[in-house]
Amino acid sequence: MYDVTALGEVLIDFTEAGVSEGGQRLFEQNPGGAPANVLVALQHLGHPTAFIGKVGTDMHGAFLREVLEGEGIDCTGLISDPNFFTTLAFVALAPTGERTFSFARKPGADTQLAPADLARDVIAATKVFHVGSLSLTDEPARSATLSAIDLAREAGCTVSYDPNYRANLWPSAEAASKQMRSIVPSVDLMKISDEECELMTGVADPAEAARLLVAQGVKVVVVTLGGSGALVCCAEGVREVPGFPAEVVDTTGAGDSFWGGFLAAFVESGLAPDAVTLDDAAAFARMGNAVAVSYPHLDVYKRQPSRCRASPRSDRKSVVQGKSVPLGGRRSRRIKTPLTCHLPVLHFFPYHPRTRVREATRVGCERREGTAGGVA
Repeated sequence: MYDVTALGEVLIDFTEAGVSEGGQRLFEQNPGGAPANVLVALQHLGHPTAFIGKVGTDMHGAFLREVLEGEGIDCTGLISDPNFFTTLAFVALAPTGERTFSFARKPGADTQLAPADLARDVIAATKVFHVGSLSLTDEPARSATLSAIDLAREAGCTVSYDPNYRANLWPSAEAASKQMRSIVPSVDLMKISDEECELMTGVADPAEAARLLVAQGVKVVVVTLGGSGALVCCAEGVREVPGFPAEVVDTTGAGDSFWGGFLAAFVESGLAPDAVTLDDAAAFARMGNAVAVSYPHLDVYKRQPSRCRASPRSDRKSVVQGKSVPLGGRRSRRIKTPLTCHLPVLHFFPYHPRTRVREATRVGCERREGTAGGVA
């Protein structure tokens, strides 16, 4: 039995890694992909997970499979296809930590997952089935995503959705909005960023956008607010959950880490989506904020009165003080941490070059007027 199964993209993030002796920009091969990132966060919180997707039978596909399996993620549903090349993304980082993406995906293997490729037994054996929106950009992956959601609902799974808008992967914002909104009525738990509110609902105000999504049938909606934390919404109402203060290094993977923590708390609560109260949703979001910031903040989460619990494994090697931390997967390396090592995604998957960890520093926060906190 899996706590969470995710379907979607797993790809290579070629991230900036300085310049060569000849003055040319260097890019480092890192594993990436939002659904896979969420699973790594869950694995590091002790939750069994599985991944469904497609890579090519090339060096990058082999690398991604090895990294996922090294993290303990079940890859029964990961197809290696000799007819398509593994999707690549080139990521440039601005001084603020914000990213710009260029994709080699015409087509990429992740877009070629077909309904016939679905690991139906894996979907039937999961508590939460999670998807993003990049699998909705092209056929046959779009049909595979819709079929998988139908299978998940038939199996009684909770359906989780984290739309992730990348303008250069869609023919237009209108086409993106239509497809990204299409699965909302089939979703139980949903996360969007404040920047995606208007695209997903037609209104820019996070609270109003969340209410509109709940009115469409979503049981719990979370809007991440960058440096301000997150907003949660259910039938009971709306509440803001502040984030933890942090210094920006890189925004990559912050929202994925947050959602991994949120789903971990939801699974541990044992609640059905329609039984989640506003207090419960706020507690789950505190867990997400804690995971996105650093492990020590989990104590803050555990002290909150709620019907859920935080249970990071006590032998977690990443919870250290003044020690070197081994990073899992094929490209294992060690980084020095003055006080605390932050949870994934950036420090475990993908292995970005900017994995500097400092006290009260969260990799993945959004900088706002000189301060940062919460999630992106």
